[in-house]
Amino acid sequence: MTTENRWLLAAAGVLMQIAFGAVYAWSVFRIPLSHAYGWTIAEVTAAFEIAIFVVGFAAFAGGLWMKRSGPRPVALAAAVLYGLGTMLTGTARSLGILYLTYGVIGGAGLGLGYIVPIATLVKWFPDKRGMITGLAVAGFGAGALVTAPVANSLIASVGVGRTFEILGLAYLVVVFACALVMRNPPEGYAPAGYSAAVSQPGRSTVDFTLRQALGTWQWYALWLTLFLNTTAGIAIISQASPMAQEISGVSAATAAGMVGLISIANGSGRFLWAWFSDAVGLRTVFLMMFVLQSAAFLLLSQVHQFALLSLFAFLILLCYGGGFGTMPAFATDYFGAAQIGSIYGLMLTAWGFAAVFGPSLVAEIRQATGHYQGAMRWLALATLVSAVVPLLLRPPRDRQSRDFDIEGVGADRRVRT
Repeated sequence: MTTENRWLLAAAGVLMQIAFGAVYAWSVFRIPLSHAYGWTIAEVTAAFEIAIFVVGFAAFAGGLWMKRSGPRPVALAAAVLYGLGTMLTGTARSLGILYLTYGVIGGAGLGLGYIVPIATLVKWFPDKRGMITGLAVAGFGAGALVTAPVANSLIASVGVGRTFEILGLAYLVVVFACALVMRNPPEGYAPAGYSAAVSQPGRSTVDFTLRQALGTWQWYALWLTLFLNTTAGIAIISQASPMAQEISGVSAATAAGMVGLISIANGSGRFLWAWFSDAVGLRTVFLMMFVLQSAAFLLLSQVHQFALLSLFAFLILLCYGGGFGTMPAFATDYFGAAQIGSIYGLMLTAWGFAAVFGPSLVAEIRQATGHYQGAMRWLALATLVSAVVPLLLRPPRDRQSRDFDIEGVGADRRVRT
């Protein structure tokens, strides 16, 4: 594959992520599933939470598998699991089967597949890491925009069960086709005019293994950064519609407009912040995102007008998307690209834990105080304190000084800062 043709692989990666990003359209299915089978909204929502929790661990497994076999087999397995899990969800008549098919099987396919375009594209685009990872995960953020109207139309015409079967088949075909073009670049590949040693200060010139990365405090700091940013955003995603109705007094249909708006923010933030990070640096971007989120949460706790509520929620989700858009490049800069699949894959467990912690935090505070404003103030404080973490981050320094066994790397090699 030539340097020019790498953009074909990038297009396939974005298309895969759009299919996987359909998970964010889960709210479309909550009421139809509840009405069809008598389940509560909380019981139906748990399927989404299980799926996101499984994603992080499946992404880690996918990263390890990619190290041994390359991206294509992992992507093909993801296509089968994600498509089959979604199709089987259409046959679920008990909560246990719903959680197994959508949460476990579908979530496993989603996690395996999510890591593939990210870990593959950073190797093909070492000259545009921030931009290319942002582009890849922007597809994931846009998945709900594509899927939600299609799913709504299908539910109205053929019912919720049949809708899952149709969508699952579509996911299987799309992801399988895209998986066929996934492969790593050849040994020694570099785009024309690119020199890692000369033109990329602040990046690792050696590749960490997973064990070596876990031996640095930076890996845990990046995990914490991703967890904090994701907790803030997913807390809003989980409560957007009921919060808008309670605070602003709008109808459910009007509140759905805000849900669509924050989906746009989620998708666009993944690309915009990643693109911006190539100009100002990753630490600066995360500092800006946490400060902006803190201000938006504080203002969100003070307003009742729907327009302002939507604006501040948009800003929060813009930063939420930015975390997913920039963290792969952050991890690659610090630990190298060779084993980024397993290194960043394990880091994605932060997403799974945040998917449980964020919504639970808001729900508990809402239950205790009787309103959402208290939860928004707590999140404003938490995100402001979180801004300290990127301020402390520095790239790993000389790994020999940490007594690492750098297999195949000469004694004069250093991690650049």
